[in-house]
Parts: sequence; C-alpha cells; structure tokens
Amino acid sequence: MKVSVLMPVYNEARTIMDVLDLVRSVDMDKEIVIVDDMSADGTREILRKHFGEGSGEVRVFYHEKNRGKGAALRTALSKASGDYVIVQDADLEYSPHDMLNLLRKAEETGAEAVYGSRFLKTRKSTSLVHFLINNFLTQMTNILYGGDLTDMETCYKMIKTSLIKELGVEADRFEFEPEITAKLLKKGVEIKEVPVSYRGRSYDEGKKITWTDGLEALGTLIKYKFKK
Repeated sequence: MKVSVLMPVYNEARTIMDVLDLVRSVDMDKEIVIVDDMSADGTREILRKHFGEGSGEVRVFYHEKNRGKGAALRTALSKASGDYVIVQDADLEYSPHDMLNLLRKAEETGAEAVYGSRFLKTRKSTSLVHFLINNFLTQMTNILYGGDLTDMETCYKMIKTSLIKELGVEADRFEFEPEITAKLLKKGVEIKEVPVSYRGRSYDEGKKITWTDGLEALGTLIKYKFKK
C-alpha cells in the first residue's frame, strides 16, 4: 500500500532536512507532501534549494501567508494520492521508522485508522504537565465518543485517504487532532493503536503548542459531539 506522508512545516530550519532524510529512508511505498506555512526562518529557502516545487517522491507546496497547521494539512491532504495518509511533523519528536509499525497494523487488520500511541506502554515520553493535559483530553474523547484511546493528541495518525477526505476537515490550527478523532469515532470507525517512541522537545527548542491549544482542543471535542 502506498502512504502519503503529510508534512506541515513552519519555522523548522534546524530540523527539516534531518527529518526528511529519516522519512525518505523508511522502506515503504510512499510520497512526501510538504506544505510550508510561510516560514520566516529560512525553512522556505532550504526547501526551494533542495526540492523547488518537487516531483516524484517529494512534492512541496508553499502558502503565501501563515494559516496554521490545520490549514497546511488540508492543503497537503488535497494533494495526497496514497492509499493511506499519515502526518509527520517537521521536528525530531517522533521516529519516522515507527510508521512501519502503523502500516503493518493496517495491513494485518484492515483497519481504516491506526494511531501511534506515546503512552500505550510508557508514560515517561513527555513532561508531566503535557502528559496530564494529553491524558485529560484523551479521557474526555473516550467519554464523549465512546472510544478506548490512550493518546488522542498523537501526531502519528494513519488513516485511509478516501475516509479522511470524506470527513471534511475544517481545522486551521492545532485543533486538527481532536476534530479528526471526533469525526472518526462519531462515524463508528474503530481506531487501532500501536506504541511509538517519542522525544518531546522544549519551547526553547521550538515547541509551539501551548495550554491554550489544550482549551481549544477541549472546545473542539465538545463542538463536534453536538454538531450534526
């Protein structure tokens, strides 16, 4: 099966090429769809130098203004041609080779959605504060939608392309994660999980999500619970 690796990029000049080297080394049939969300730290110039608009395995698209992670993912999704899509952040928090474990689970079970959980086997992969926020949002997801997840906010979500396009993603920012999960569970899709490794970075290292995004995620979960 072919996988479309969707990469939203914003101000990741320090890590973008390292991440791309790792993703390209993963032994699976794939395409990499990069959307630069109007980076201002040199990321854009790096991508243009190495790939231009890109062709073949790596394709690059450029937003002309900063619109948010969700908007970048929607652009990437519109260009995806694989059987499944998976989101890959342009930092080094996740190990791209773990994508193979998600793909294997999808192939073995026929699952339409497979999540890579940072907390399925351990809770030591991130700070206590971020763990508590993630755990709260995950438990709220399970309560509201009848799920059985351990990590709703994970970046690694492998979903059938035809299915995710049917969902009609609306998010512009980080609320992409709860929106997708809410819509999948509301539709009755069983989400499988496999453990993945994770190295959380600090805000000094470029981490962008904050506690206000947690509030927005909670609001998104409630919104889609009652939205028809």
